[in-house]
Amino acid sequence: MANQYIDLDTLKYLLYDVHDLQNVLDQSRHNSYDRESIELFLNSVKEFSDREMFPFFREMDEQPAHFEDGEIIVHPQVNNYIKKGGEMGLVSALFDYEIGGMQLPGIVVTASAYIQEAANNHLPGYLGLTLGAAELIVHFGSKELNEIFVPKMLAGDWSGTMCLTEPQAGSSLSDIVTSAEPAEDGYNISGQKIFISGGDYKGAENVVHLLLARIKGAPAGTKGISLFVVPKYRLSANGDLIPNDVTTFADFQKMGQKGYCTTHLFFGHNDNCKGWLVGEPNQGLKYMFMMMNGARIAVGRGAAAISMAAYQASLSYARERPQGRSLTNTGKKDVSQEQTLIINHPDVKRMLLLQKVVAEGSLSLILLSSKYHDLAQTHSDPEERERYKNLLEVLTPIAKTYPSEMGLISVSNGLQVLGGYGFCSDFILQQYYRDIRIFSIYEGTTGIQSLDLLGRKITMNNGKGLQLLSAEIMNSIKAASEFEDLLPYAGKLKSTLTLAQEVVNFLMDFAKNGDYERFLSDATVFMEFFGNIVVGWLWLDIAVKAQKAMVLNDSKYSAVFYESKIHAMRFYFKYEIAKTKSLADVLMDKQVLTTSAEKQLFT
Repeated sequence: MANQYIDLDTLKYLLYDVHDLQNVLDQSRHNSYDRESIELFLNSVKEFSDREMFPFFREMDEQPAHFEDGEIIVHPQVNNYIKKGGEMGLVSALFDYEIGGMQLPGIVVTASAYIQEAANNHLPGYLGLTLGAAELIVHFGSKELNEIFVPKMLAGDWSGTMCLTEPQAGSSLSDIVTSAEPAEDGYNISGQKIFISGGDYKGAENVVHLLLARIKGAPAGTKGISLFVVPKYRLSANGDLIPNDVTTFADFQKMGQKGYCTTHLFFGHNDNCKGWLVGEPNQGLKYMFMMMNGARIAVGRGAAAISMAAYQASLSYARERPQGRSLTNTGKKDVSQEQTLIINHPDVKRMLLLQKVVAEGSLSLILLSSKYHDLAQTHSDPEERERYKNLLEVLTPIAKTYPSEMGLISVSNGLQVLGGYGFCSDFILQQYYRDIRIFSIYEGTTGIQSLDLLGRKITMNNGKGLQLLSAEIMNSIKAASEFEDLLPYAGKLKSTLTLAQEVVNFLMDFAKNGDYERFLSDATVFMEFFGNIVVGWLWLDIAVKAQKAMVLNDSKYSAVFYESKIHAMRFYFKYEIAKTKSLADVLMDKQVLTTSAEKQLFT
């Protein structure tokens, strides 16, 4: 049971062999670690997930978090997980040794969180948000704020959240109205926040909210937003924890991730809520978005993990479920034969292979993004840091979106493998299908990510990021061209990359002429198009590494393992890369059907 949710060999293969973890470990910040110590850490996370997470996954769906008598009631394992995860260092893993952290590379922390999310995607958000909130305090907060809040958060004693969204201001953060008024002991906070994940729950010793608010008299729009630490309980003069007038008004009952509470909070309902400014006034959104690359990669990681868990579940079912018979050479079924397992049917294989290429391709994308994030901060060469930063900027919206959007399709195919049973609550696929749906909404919807990719990242620094990414793809094409079996796929990717440049040039003409609405009107289609190409590149790279291992008789993994990676690449190119042509046709079609203000489009 404990092994059904993840393919640990594939995770380690991608981490060590494909994405060269050693390159990150060679940087001075992380050179106290080696492969053996990383292995010990990841194996301990897997054992922890087997014991403390996966066994409670379905139970947390059946016993959802809910609002009762003014409190959010969560499954008992939530508090157990937070306490034990804190003791293991799952919150402190990224932080410096000097403040009690483990100073692990982000790519390793990403791998450890991926294992946990595949085991039970309802739990890791509690610690993940605590990590993110603590990171903001460490980077931008005063010494006093660091001393009061960070040690308790890194230990897992206190939780953390991010409080951005308000009823009248969803993704439009310029419309935030929560206010902060200067006082002798900080700021008086007043306002409400909705959709706050992990916002409050019974048994929490304290919840530390990192909250966006507008200091009275601040400029309008995003330029007037500041960041505050607003705990559920604040310290009194004698050091005791006392209520800080943060009230839970309600929770949101969701279609998925039911064990991960989502709250509606009111700050200052009784005019007694205190907050403390983080950094400088009116810089809150800037601070928050400096952490956004990591947050968006984390969302993609969660979707990738669910995709993998769903793939493992449907694969296990297909290997055990007999139904139908294989066709004979005459094209007819021999009903005298025993039923065959459904995994032997070509259409079931097609659905399983789609799950495989999405799940493993998404994981590769997430690990590479995390590697770029690490090297953009730690590489010894400043020019290399800048190069990785530009690569990361382009890759981040794709890393958030591809696993979320294609993950939903992947899990849907897994549900289909089970047939009617997939729609029944007796089997786990329907839960994965419900759980993954939120990931294309978290941390900026697919539409927002698509606008970011085409409108900002493709054009940023005169297209520097796109140029660098194209060079990386060409390096993989060159490496693949050295193997006769991979040469056709190298050629396909090269022609697809040329097509991408043609599409970008076509769209850029609208921007150059000031027609920005037309330029961005099909940004989501561009995201699908370009994300497909990026994951195709990653699959070709995976196949190159597998082909080299087979030529060198590398016995680290079996020949079957390596062959399965190359076969998956071939499947991706036949069924997925082929879609780029039709998407390019859509993007370069001169008809304008979604921007007209002259016609009544809906009746």
